[in-house]
Amino acid sequence: MEKKNILTGIRPTGRLHLGHYFGATRNWVALQDKYNTYVEIADVQALTDNFDNPEKVRKSVKELAIDLLAVGIDPEKTTLFIQSMIPEIAELTVYYSNLVTIARLERNPTVKTEIKQKKELFGNNGEGITYGFLGYPVSQAADITAFNGQLVPVGEDQLPLLEQCREIVRKFNNIYGETLSEPEAYLSENKRIKGLDGNDKMGKSLGNAIYLCDDEETIRKKVMSAVTDPNKIKKDDPANPDICMVNYYHKLIGNDNIETLCSECKKGERGCVQCKKELIENMMNFLKPIHEKIKYYENNPEEVDNILKNGTKKAKEKAEETMKKVKEAININYFE
Repeated sequence: MEKKNILTGIRPTGRLHLGHYFGATRNWVALQDKYNTYVEIADVQALTDNFDNPEKVRKSVKELAIDLLAVGIDPEKTTLFIQSMIPEIAELTVYYSNLVTIARLERNPTVKTEIKQKKELFGNNGEGITYGFLGYPVSQAADITAFNGQLVPVGEDQLPLLEQCREIVRKFNNIYGETLSEPEAYLSENKRIKGLDGNDKMGKSLGNAIYLCDDEETIRKKVMSAVTDPNKIKKDDPANPDICMVNYYHKLIGNDNIETLCSECKKGERGCVQCKKELIENMMNFLKPIHEKIKYYENNPEEVDNILKNGTKKAKEKAEETMKKVKEAININYFE
């Protein structure tokens, strides 16, 4: 059977952390053996929040590519490309924008939540929300359909964005004839990864993340400050490992002695410092192969450039095929 196309992407706003790895990229690596996989470095979407800091986005593109390659994205199996280098995506966004009302965009639960967060953060009653930010679900629809994305790896919180894309595809096909494929969700079983501070989400802006590129000293400082059971005051006090972030990360990266660790913790036979030191060692062992690959690609930047150039060229060829069909459907294929 012909492999289905999968499209996924990530915004270049910083390095990858454990939340990205366990929540998304590990899954992408597994999928690349089963599907025609397209991974987009979504720099245009990153600019919706960082339009006043383009250097941050530019710097992050290369860093993100290195991290993706280091976790196992294989350029022989996956088309890794840069969004802004595919002008067909921007053109599709314009055509699709005619098919979506502002009211519908504002009702999108994901967008609605993010608008609320921005209002709370900036306190300007939403006056700082840009057209680009409000319309990014339309841009995402262009991302997906440009490459005939049939499956899209998403978490449950992203389903409203995918449904918006499906609506756009249905409306386009109803008006112009069957042209585009309606994508389906590939639901990930991975949940959000908690931060070192116990927050339900590990995030760049929250300062609670362990990055895949972090060195041992950085990881040591972060782990030593991780939240543990606040009721454990002295070393031999019994504690509840279920509310301890150190125990949480032991389980996350894998620890063969987790049952013993939990038992000793509950009995007051294990101190937090000892537990944290073990986690630091295990974390470094877990990250070692990723660190080695990061170092390799950082020392060979021309190889990273070639991978991105080749992936972008391949992606553009696919997007050009889609654009030809779209223009024929809309009847704007002049002089052909």
